[in-house]
Amino acid sequence: MQNEIDPAIFKSYDVRGIYPAQIDDETAYRIGRAIVPLLGAKRIAVGRDMRPSGERLFEALARGITESGADVTDIGLVSTDALYFAVGAYGYDGGVMITASHNPARYNGMKFTREGAQAISFETGLRALRDAVVANDLPPRAATPGTVDRRAVLDDFARHCLSFIDPSAVKPFKIAIDAGNGMAGATVPHVFKHLPCDVVPLYFELDGSFPNHPASPLEPENMVDLQAAVLEHGCDLGVAFDGDADRMFIVDERGSLIDGSTVTLLVALNTIRRHPGAKILYNLICSRSIPEQVTAAGGVPVRSQVGHSIIKATMRDRDVLFGGEHSGHFYFRDNWYADSGMIALMECLEVFSAVGGPVSATIAPLDTRFRSGEINSTVADAAAKMDELLTNHPDASIDRLDGVTIAYPDWWMNVRPSNTEPLLRLNVEGDTRELMERRRDEALALIRS
Repeated sequence: MQNEIDPAIFKSYDVRGIYPAQIDDETAYRIGRAIVPLLGAKRIAVGRDMRPSGERLFEALARGITESGADVTDIGLVSTDALYFAVGAYGYDGGVMITASHNPARYNGMKFTREGAQAISFETGLRALRDAVVANDLPPRAATPGTVDRRAVLDDFARHCLSFIDPSAVKPFKIAIDAGNGMAGATVPHVFKHLPCDVVPLYFELDGSFPNHPASPLEPENMVDLQAAVLEHGCDLGVAFDGDADRMFIVDERGSLIDGSTVTLLVALNTIRRHPGAKILYNLICSRSIPEQVTAAGGVPVRSQVGHSIIKATMRDRDVLFGGEHSGHFYFRDNWYADSGMIALMECLEVFSAVGGPVSATIAPLDTRFRSGEINSTVADAAAKMDELLTNHPDASIDRLDGVTIAYPDWWMNVRPSNTEPLLRLNVEGDTRELMERRRDEALALIRS
């Protein structure tokens, strides 16, 4: 066990590092000891993904929590959104999900919530947790240690996801689903046993070594197997989940990728259909088609910075029913403002069922612009590069909600620095592909010069 703990594993929204070089059993034990007073917790739910190191980290974390006097409920192998569900539905004082999400197999980490599935970010608790853990400044051991019990949650979680739609209205779609050897392999069967769909499973075996491809569907190369399966089996659509199965990505019947902005708009319009005048949140990287079509449908668009803790707080403050991000995170007020890829998928299946015809035809009127996707560049001085871009676009509409957004009537771009790395992130959208690609290439040439 290590004596010194690397403070760099404490990120903006979670703890993440290489096991056991950066995060090991001692790290997990100290986190368990320190999280109890941070949350003022008496009962904490703990779940984990399929990574080989997860069981040892759970044992160490649970030992730390119980030595600080709180009880642990082990909810076992679950998705991150199932952990959020358990904390919210059963009234725990907090939750810990042991996962490194889409990161490679050598990584592990943890995500944290307070009561009501409220996410804990660096500014709302992770900084204090880091300081206590790194300094080994732990509370006294409780005179009476807590206990560990177990609870199965996936059937209740499935019923909760299905409660957002009318399951009887879902058509008998043939759906290829790529779990990426991640936790969707456990959650999908619990949900889809209640639906008439024919699932073509890809990589449902839980295997944290990721023998087939990384569980990171945001990277196009990790969607190739799903696209091929949709075509080979004549599926109506394909779905991919990331490692901890809180993010969800769709391809249509032709195997074409449907990005997070379009899925956000699909769910937004379904939400407004049920709740006229609903507020819909989107982050500023999403397509400008979202506020246009939300407004046209009678909803109220709410523009937000990137980042789930910011989004969840904004949704709570402004009573937003649904929020979406370009990165495949989808948030629901009636899910304790937490994100769930599975709930978003249920909403999409309801939309596809109601519209009829191929998925591509449903998508076509919503997805009319062209986006670069997020492009990262290593830069020595992100602020200087952003200033250069501003200088080159003196007649643009500018805002600084998150980094810098430079906007014109027919295209826009956003550049924002990474919170944790010397990177500048670029997103460009244009009304035509040629315009998007030209503005993207111009911006990259300046950023990388």
